[in-house]
Amino acid sequence: MHETKPKIGITGLPNVGKTATLAAICRKLERDDFVVGGMITRAYRPPPGDERVGFYVENWETGEKEVFSSKEFDTKYKTETDDGVYYVDLEPLERIGVQAIRDSILDEEVDIIIIDEVGKMEMHSEEFNNAVKAALDCPKPIIMTLHKKSRNPLLQDLRRRDDVRILEVTAVNKNLLPYKIEKLLKDHLQTTYY
Repeated sequence: MHETKPKIGITGLPNVGKTATLAAICRKLERDDFVVGGMITRAYRPPPGDERVGFYVENWETGEKEVFSSKEFDTKYKTETDDGVYYVDLEPLERIGVQAIRDSILDEEVDIIIIDEVGKMEMHSEEFNNAVKAALDCPKPIIMTLHKKSRNPLLQDLRRRDDVRILEVTAVNKNLLPYKIEKLLKDHLQTTYY
């Protein structure tokens, strides 16, 4: 019988620590010699650095990053959030983020694919949506962070899938959740490869 690869969605309220949880999991897995690929987003705070005005998209493996959304951009792709309006530049999102997902699907060295975040800003890109679907259909474990409230069709499909396990990050469990997810993935990967 074919064993289902773990597909984990991490959700939670804004600013609860979804990306920090994902990064902690990745670092733990890499310490045990697993190869992680894909994309992560991080806050962009220009000097003096106290206010977030946008987000970087970063290739987890290479560290290449660029701002893809900002309150200061002038683009047609607008996203309203709890802390203001952001404008999305699809070019760096697709060149760095989408390409990182696609490379991770094809690279035989990559054990686990990460996608941060399947959220309102990223949903402006059809290329991003297609890359997420391709990752879900590939034979590798995936960890994604998911926007909690969005009604986007891709997110609704993800929530309905039987093969995606969704775990919520809260202020109470955010320190323990990385260990739980790491164990789920390592149990599967060690059974598969060893």
